[in-house]
Amino acid sequence: MKFSVPDMSCGHCRASIETAVKSADPAARLAFDQDSRQVEIGSTLAAPALAAVLADAGYAATELPG
Repeated sequence: MKFSVPDMSCGHCRASIETAVKSADPAARLAFDQDSRQVEIGSTLAAPALAAVLADAGYAATELPG
């Protein structure tokens, strides 16, 4: 699943997102595209649950199609 995370602007943001997602799903795989402010997450969690994890970490996220 790919998410747009408009407030992801630096390495600290990336680390915070990775920590939050990994705390919810330790087996999750994350791939960041900081320039486009997108993160692709491979997880057993559903998209709404991942969006909630990101929101709890302080990052509003919108799932992208595809």
